[in-house]
Amino acid sequence: MSTAHTPGAQPPVTASTGKLAVAWALVGVPLAYGVYETLTRVAALFG
Repeated sequence: MSTAHTPGAQPPVTASTGKLAVAWALVGVPLAYGVYETLTRVAALFG
């Protein structure tokens, strides 16, 4: 694989692993809590 710079090509997108983890935590934690609460209430409703 060549690493030569191609004129007009966009630079590669680099994502910081820490920022990515924080972003997923900001989305994933409330989502997981919502799923947990929903399942708890469904169990109480039908259980």
